[in-house]
Amino acid sequence: MILAIASAIWLGILTSISPCPLATNIAAISYISKRLDSAFQILGAGLAYTVGRMISYVAIGMIAVTGLMSVPAIAVFLQKYLNLLLGPLMIVVGMFLLELITINLAGAGISGNAQAKAGKGGILGAGFLGILFGLSFCPISAALFFGSLIPLAVKHGSRIVLPSVYGLGTALPVVIFAFIIAFSVRSLGKAFNSLRIFEKWARLITGVLFILVGIYYVLAQIFGVKFAV
Repeated sequence: MILAIASAIWLGILTSISPCPLATNIAAISYISKRLDSAFQILGAGLAYTVGRMISYVAIGMIAVTGLMSVPAIAVFLQKYLNLLLGPLMIVVGMFLLELITINLAGAGISGNAQAKAGKGGILGAGFLGILFGLSFCPISAALFFGSLIPLAVKHGSRIVLPSVYGLGTALPVVIFAFIIAFSVRSLGKAFNSLRIFEKWARLITGVLFILVGIYYVLAQIFGVKFAV
């Protein structure tokens, strides 16, 4: 379970620093900060925004895991075949991370009107904006959440813990950017560029590892290949 928790945190961090969510997070915090007077209000708004995103991920995770585990036929199928499905799933997610597979979800965003109303609501509005953006998935974040976290949560029967830890992972970079915006706006550009470089290498390394581990699962679980320890 410790490895599952560590994996959920890393998946959350990788989701948050992926290009689409990262740009969304920075834009949201920047937009909210313009309407607040003090640095501590900006930090409060950043925390509220991250809590909002966490609420969305936990809610979706609970619904997905509970739904999959509560239907007897699906639960029996997953218990019997989940190990067989993990390998192909990890390979597909790895291909998404390496951008070997791309899907255009341009129409899946939140309306500008909803963003504007939430942005004017101060700290509470920031929380609501976090919930809205948490419900808006881009291809990579969808692949990480539905293709990696949900199977992991189903495997461990974790309806709350792993989705919550994943949400915490997505929150960490956002809190850092809220702090930078609140106390040193000039450092934002440097931090963003550094994070983009880190995200690229982290995504590539994680994608390769996902594919390698997926191939291992396919060979071991589907084809019964024995590996010497």
